[in-house]
Amino acid sequence: MSIWARISEFLSSISTVAMTNVIERVRTVFEGDPEMRRRVAFSIAMIALSAKMAKADGVVTRDEVQAFQQIFIVPADQAKNVARLFDLAKQDIAGFDAYAQRIAGLCGSGQPNCALLEDVLDGLFHIAKADGVVHEHELGFLRRVGEVFQIEDSHFETILARHTIARDGTDPWRVLGLAPNTPFDKVRARYRLMVAENHPDKLIARGVPEEFLAIANSRLAAINGAYEAIERSMRFA
Repeated sequence: MSIWARISEFLSSISTVAMTNVIERVRTVFEGDPEMRRRVAFSIAMIALSAKMAKADGVVTRDEVQAFQQIFIVPADQAKNVARLFDLAKQDIAGFDAYAQRIAGLCGSGQPNCALLEDVLDGLFHIAKADGVVHEHELGFLRRVGEVFQIEDSHFETILARHTIARDGTDPWRVLGLAPNTPFDKVRARYRLMVAENHPDKLIARGVPEEFLAIANSRLAAINGAYEAIERSMRFA
């Protein structure tokens, strides 16, 4: 059964109208299937927090809708369920902090810089920058989500750098999370670790949809570009 069919089945089995309760129910309904729970949790996390980010920003642009569709390819007969979740999140009086806290408990390991929660944050950045810029309200939203997810400040900066490097030429050292002039052997070790951690097989195992791999490839492209820029600068120094 597809992920969207399972989500549809899940939604038909609950009567709650509060999105925060929907998120919490995922834990119990899919308790016996950890893999499906990760996949459902990731999908609902992206839908719920995307809706809250749109509300914080005040508008949903066509570019942002298209960016969301790059993360999820939803069958036409399941689109109404995505719309239902999106509307529930927008209408829910609970703040996005409450959503992020429940999602962190649902998706995460309880450890700082949890990889799956970073994937959620990466997806939100992808949507936020779809219109060409991460706006001030969106960045504030993303920073707060990162705090709730226990994404350390320095790690958040590397994520931010990945998503702004093409636009403003961000320092490649930030993309790799290293101090300028770090010895090249440590640069290479850091680069290899980041590439290994972001291998597509690892992302799929964490529960991200196959469509998300296009975003993961952009992540790797930013990491590769930063490494190559540092390598060139050291070669010709």
